[in-house]
Amino acid sequence: MTRPTIPVVSYPDLLSTTVARQRAIATLGEALEAVGFFILEPHPISPEVVRRAYQVAAEVFALPESAKAQYTFPQRQGQGGFSSLGSEQAKGYTVPDLKEFWHINFHNLNGTDTPWPQEVPSFRPVMTRLYQQLMACAEVLLGACAEYLGQPQDWLVSMATGGNTVLRLAHYPAVGATPPGSLRAAPHEDINLITLLCEATAPGLEILTQQGEWLPVQTHPGQIVVDTGDMLQNLTNGLFRSTTHRVVNPRSSQQARLSMPFFVHPRPEVDLTPIDSLIRRTGGVPQFPPITAAAYLAQRLEEIQVK
Repeated sequence: MTRPTIPVVSYPDLLSTTVARQRAIATLGEALEAVGFFILEPHPISPEVVRRAYQVAAEVFALPESAKAQYTFPQRQGQGGFSSLGSEQAKGYTVPDLKEFWHINFHNLNGTDTPWPQEVPSFRPVMTRLYQQLMACAEVLLGACAEYLGQPQDWLVSMATGGNTVLRLAHYPAVGATPPGSLRAAPHEDINLITLLCEATAPGLEILTQQGEWLPVQTHPGQIVVDTGDMLQNLTNGLFRSTTHRVVNPRSSQQARLSMPFFVHPRPEVDLTPIDSLIRRTGGVPQFPPITAAAYLAQRLEEIQVK
């Protein structure tokens, strides 16, 4: 049996006014239906911004634990600031993930949330540029998703405007011997609308195919991996697939890894109840109950046991 491949979508084609745009939208939509993932290449994010973001992220994660700990805010359940190694545990798993991370959210950019790390002054301007570029890209992708789904082009963009979208800087350290059953990121699905993932510094991402096999996601510089989150799966009554994925441990215990997923969230009051036209398109039976984005996020944060 031939292993599935992850379709590639051209960002410039999505911006065009030619037949290439319609082909790109069709490829994007069909990929999210069948695989739940696609690769964006080329994309509009500056390679220099990505390079600098990884550089300053590495500087922050290299700080002493005592310095990083002052940016931990348990009341935010990991939605802003620093979360230490072992602070997140996937739903249904008894051991925590082998990662630490820093979250930059919408409120950070507007100066109303958690503080920025003072020890690395360049962190804020670099991450602000990256966040803004990823958000602009995400809005184009959300518009294409809406068009494929037969909705107004601003349908999903308007939901995400003002939402607490999160840029996660994830550090998977070289940890040597690991507890039995522990992974860098145990199998899970994303919570949000869509996720954009700039190329990581090392491999490890795998997705679970419909055949029950783990498929390594092989990417290179110049590509962004995009996937459906559970919230968009809900809205589309399962037409767009939120696919299980994981980050496996490296063969060498000395290999660290950095990644930068960008989780696009709707505003808390957004209704995630499947819409009628997409219920009809998926067999006529609602697959998900009515729920708001705020209630859904609270439920999922409790399930993944963020400490």
